[in-house]
Amino acid sequence: MTHRAQNYIVSHMNTTEIMSKERWQRVLENSQDRETPFQLILSDVIEEKYQELLDAIPFAKIYYAVKANPAPAVLSLLDRLGSNFDVASVYELRRLQELGISADRMSCGNTIKKFEHIKEFYAAGIRLFVTDSEGDLRNIAMAAPGSKIMVRLMTEGAQTADWPLSRKFGCSPDLAGDLLILARKLGLQPWGLSFHVGSQQRDITAWDSALSKVSYLFTWLLENEDLKLSCINMGGGFPATYRERTNPVQTYADEIKRYLEEDYGDILPEIIIEPGRSLVGDSGVLVSEIVLISRKSRTALERWVYQDCGRFGGLMETLGEAIHYPILCERNGPLEQVILAGPTCDSMDTLYEDYRYELPLSLAVGDRLYWLSTGAYTSSYSAIEFNGFPPLQTLVI
Repeated sequence: MTHRAQNYIVSHMNTTEIMSKERWQRVLENSQDRETPFQLILSDVIEEKYQELLDAIPFAKIYYAVKANPAPAVLSLLDRLGSNFDVASVYELRRLQELGISADRMSCGNTIKKFEHIKEFYAAGIRLFVTDSEGDLRNIAMAAPGSKIMVRLMTEGAQTADWPLSRKFGCSPDLAGDLLILARKLGLQPWGLSFHVGSQQRDITAWDSALSKVSYLFTWLLENEDLKLSCINMGGGFPATYRERTNPVQTYADEIKRYLEEDYGDILPEIIIEPGRSLVGDSGVLVSEIVLISRKSRTALERWVYQDCGRFGGLMETLGEAIHYPILCERNGPLEQVILAGPTCDSMDTLYEDYRYELPLSLAVGDRLYWLSTGAYTSSYSAIEFNGFPPLQTLVI
């Protein structure tokens, strides 16, 4: 089938809910004659999302979570817009340095890091570190003396996030207090508390629960240890536009501001947010091609649809069928449930089996699928040569 700007349908969502017709036309024009799979990033969407956050939460400093999409063109765009950057490794640091971005606009938010890498962060000029353990804190004290320290709390938001964060990160409030007290003894600056309510968090009350813990610790440390904290890092969690409904960012912002004012009145601490998915997610369109369509028996009520991009090619967040992307295709007509899978010789490369998409019965090998809102955690999750497949190509337009 030739790829034309007509006869496109979407599974359970109108295209214009995610992008305008003009943007969709640009996607199609930039997809012509390009070998699949590949990812298109619409830079103007990122600009809009960044401004939306500035307008909604003007009192917060934005530190973009580089891991969401580390494409140099994306980082350079956010640099021009004035963003700060949260780096999770020295490799992200080095990429930002190659782009001429100053380390005084970076923080190190990963609580798991080598001693030698802490030294490199410090030598580059990073002075804000997040930790959640005594061992890491002592390493920071030796390798990055005098730095500002934020301790990450565990939260309960994982139960209500579409892409939950495990107990791998964060610590209990009592240990967080101990670590901040120890940080002062080690010559570091106890700066504040950090948390993350889970990625693609649609339950706004998750922030209320986390901020209540933060408020308690702020008060307890001041009253009992004469230790005044200055900053709250609320991490990420704001959602992108997938198939499930979410509130607009402004609604999240209004509720979070109300929570903060209840605890701190008109004089708020310094507030940091680390958006990743909410900044770049809606900017992405992943374009794939159908390789094979089959049924497992003569009476099967569903088809298996195999495409040339799967879990190892960038769609890792289909793990556990957690994230449900809107999908466009080139056919119209009667629909039937399908099981979607990738191309690799690995049974784990089955994208959706329990969560069923419906696609047209007229779907054919060679047709293209357009996966919307795939700007975050796709290219950065793409494997290097699993089964020999190359990593996902990214084009910023």
